[in-house]
Amino acid sequence: MSWLLNLYETYEANLDRVGVIEKKSNGLEYTLLPVSHTTQTAHIEVSVTEDGEFHSAEIIDGDDANTLIPCTEKSASRAGSIIAPYPLHDKLSYVAGDLAAYGGDKKQEEQFAAYIKQLESWAKSPYGHPKVESIYNYLRKKQLIQDLVKWGALALDGNNRLIGKWDKQYLPLYGEKPKIFSVLSGDQESAFVRFNVYSVERQLTKIWQDREMYDSFIDYYSHLQGEKKLCYVTGKWLPGTDKHANKIRNAADKAKLISANDTSGFTYRGRFTSSDEVAGISYEVSQKAHNALKWLINRQGKFIDQRVFLVWSNDANDLPDPMEDTFSIDPIPIEANERISFTDQEQAMEVAKALAGYRNDLSSYKSDVNLLILDSATTGRMAVLYYRNMNRELYFGRLVKWHSTCVWLHRYRKGDSGDYVYFFGAPSLKDIAYAAYGSNANEKVVKGLMERMLPCIVDDREIPPDVVRNAVRRASNPVSMEKWEWEKTLSIACALVYKTLISRQEEYKVALDTENEDRSYLFGRLLAVADVLERRALEEQRSTNAIRYMNSFSQRPERTWMTIQASLQPYQARLGSKGNYLSSLMDEIASKIKFEDFNNKPLSGKYLLGFYSQRHELYQKKE
Repeated sequence: MSWLLNLYETYEANLDRVGVIEKKSNGLEYTLLPVSHTTQTAHIEVSVTEDGEFHSAEIIDGDDANTLIPCTEKSASRAGSIIAPYPLHDKLSYVAGDLAAYGGDKKQEEQFAAYIKQLESWAKSPYGHPKVESIYNYLRKKQLIQDLVKWGALALDGNNRLIGKWDKQYLPLYGEKPKIFSVLSGDQESAFVRFNVYSVERQLTKIWQDREMYDSFIDYYSHLQGEKKLCYVTGKWLPGTDKHANKIRNAADKAKLISANDTSGFTYRGRFTSSDEVAGISYEVSQKAHNALKWLINRQGKFIDQRVFLVWSNDANDLPDPMEDTFSIDPIPIEANERISFTDQEQAMEVAKALAGYRNDLSSYKSDVNLLILDSATTGRMAVLYYRNMNRELYFGRLVKWHSTCVWLHRYRKGDSGDYVYFFGAPSLKDIAYAAYGSNANEKVVKGLMERMLPCIVDDREIPPDVVRNAVRRASNPVSMEKWEWEKTLSIACALVYKTLISRQEEYKVALDTENEDRSYLFGRLLAVADVLERRALEEQRSTNAIRYMNSFSQRPERTWMTIQASLQPYQARLGSKGNYLSSLMDEIASKIKFEDFNNKPLSGKYLLGFYSQRHELYQKKE
């Protein structure tokens, strides 16, 4: 229940954002929904006068279709043949009283009867609003479809019935396809209608953006709430509910986080006689928690194959994301010719400085940090796969440790100018997934790995060994991918190996360590010198022998090195005296390998550290 409580507190801390329209980077609108409200995609907008007369109608374009509407518990979760009208805006089959005259059936008459009765109750209650009364006075006349047909918003066939789906046979009647069919995928009866009140004297706020309308329905519906029950979230006696919100990830999402509608199966039978005995959640808490969750997902959630990764604080939403790389936290590129010799302590200080901006911004807040992962296995059920609530200072401390230990020099991010820049730090979890499983990895694999890796950051756990092995294996096979992808995979694999060594309390440097006499590290340095030597002698851009034999070299270093060294002789001759430094360096490194270590035992991931560091060092030299 703690995640529900934290979401409820987030809603309470952001009451000033309720009903305020915000926009995503793609232009789509969202808001922190008021209690007892939801969103729907509207197709037709009908304006009525304050006297309850038809004024105008228009077909709504997709960009303006998202509409905030009041809803009841039943209407928010209606499905199939259940008759549960929305209180104000709804489908044409609910709001049109004259549908029977245009091809409607008995069920649609029942839908209108339930709708108009509910609307009348609201309009005539002490909590009613003049706008609601105007709409009620118009709709009870039962002439909506008649007015929409006259206005040209709806289309009839030759028998004075509403056309179902558009067909070319109706072209002689209309000459061209009516606009309503360009926004509808089903029959015209399924068109969603939203209402507005037109005033000549003054321009009124649209109903779905009017705070007075929100408050009017909230007060009215609160008055109808049932008996009070113990809320397991707040510990208070409040009106309860057994119907909870869907549309959590998007407007078409039917999956629910809380549901207990299996009264004939074995969900709770045998242990409880009713679902209320399992847990009780009040209507207010359910509404506010779910609305806060929807708002946060729209605002800062990350999606991988419909799996949601969310990080937030109850009273501060601008937090560094643990799944991003260091460049996202501190996007200051390193000059290409700068020598990298950071220690863990120095890097920790650099990351701490970058995070200091977040710390200072949040210094007045006391709330903890929440991490939540959601996904659904079916269309109707959603699960909390991971939830962690942790102290804010501990969270920042874990971030600093991750970004100062799972580090390497990377060059796959682009700066403001669009050019590739160096950055020193940790890769993002998504990039780690692609490094381990390839750039064409299935999204299910990617989201699964990200879920497994998140505790490595926030709980300071070791990186799963299979992830490191996969990244090392792919980095050892450069001929299987393009050069840019291999370079990216190589630097990420080095970061994972380095992090694993640090976790095991092994002393390793990011910069070239000429004193390191580890067998794998030395073999990696040898391979790097061979690669640079051949690269300098080549006049064309192709893979060197060192790169082509890299995979075999990692498995059988002694035998493969004999092949690589033999292939280097013509390039050494071509370079002449210019290659003396590299040849002598190769001899120096080989002399450090112990006699008993010069064998075909497979190399560990440390050889990638030696390869990368030695190659980077050689590219910095002037000789």
